[in-house]
Amino acid sequence: MTITVLRTADELHARARAGRRAVVMTMGALHEGHATLIRTAREIAGGTGEVVVTVFVNPLQFGAGEDLDRYPRTLDADVKLAEQSGADVVFAPSVEEVYPGGEPQVRITAGPMGERLEGASRPGHFDGMLTVVAKLLHLTRPDVALYGQKDAQQLALIRRMVRDLNFGMEIVGVPTVREADGLALSSRNRYLSTEERRTALALSQALFAGRDRHAAQEALRARAREVPATRARAEALSAIGESRAAADAHAMAKSAPGGPAAVRAAARLVLDEALRMKPPIVLDYLALVDPSDFTDIPDDFTGEAVLAVAARVGTTRLIDNIPLTFGAAS
Repeated sequence: MTITVLRTADELHARARAGRRAVVMTMGALHEGHATLIRTAREIAGGTGEVVVTVFVNPLQFGAGEDLDRYPRTLDADVKLAEQSGADVVFAPSVEEVYPGGEPQVRITAGPMGERLEGASRPGHFDGMLTVVAKLLHLTRPDVALYGQKDAQQLALIRRMVRDLNFGMEIVGVPTVREADGLALSSRNRYLSTEERRTALALSQALFAGRDRHAAQEALRARAREVPATRARAEALSAIGESRAAADAHAMAKSAPGGPAAVRAAARLVLDEALRMKPPIVLDYLALVDPSDFTDIPDDFTGEAVLAVAARVGTTRLIDNIPLTFGAAS
């Protein structure tokens, strides 16, 4: 079956619908990360459903001095990748189709969460993003919409908007896709020179360092919880040499810095080294946050968290993140 390219919402609305419609929203310049989103959408829609990929470079979410004009526009290649990945339709509207009266006077406001991290670095970005997502959700009328977890704050805000404003569709987050060296796939990676790409690897390496420190701490705490509760039990285990190991683990867990603080420190160490690379990394932020509101988590935090980083390498700004779970001590 040949993929269909549509330019207007009327054309899309005229299509007969049988099963579920799954939508993947993009700004084009599709890569394997988008392909993963499309394949996941195909699985969700099933054989009787429909997968729609939107391609629209939204001017509202580019601030002054950002790369709207140089953002890659590769529609022919995008259509080919979308078709190979299982999409039925590419919806590629013009700016006039999405904003028929010019820039909208009424917009979605991201609220306090939209002013943190990415929102602080790019004022107005999330208002513009949510406005176009809201419009595209109305124009495409999906049952389910899929977004990448690489843009974790964006995903959290979309989920909040859909919930707060009763949009009535399911939002699915799909894990970040990485290249073999760990760099998160992004349309902006093509801007990087060989030297800049080498420096850019510090973003994912910092996240992995934080993740590894977190895993080690969680393992220590789990071992500490196995420390015998009674002297008799300790003496019994000492016969097989376990009590000393348990006590050591307990002491290390107690003496180590707080979990979140240690994770931040491990990640920051990698980024500090990247400041001395050629070209150097220019760090925007490193944060360990609660994904429900993107505020920094305290040292006694338990539950899901996101370790996020943003930096500029040369003229290219990159973001990345990984999820972490801090377990409650028993």
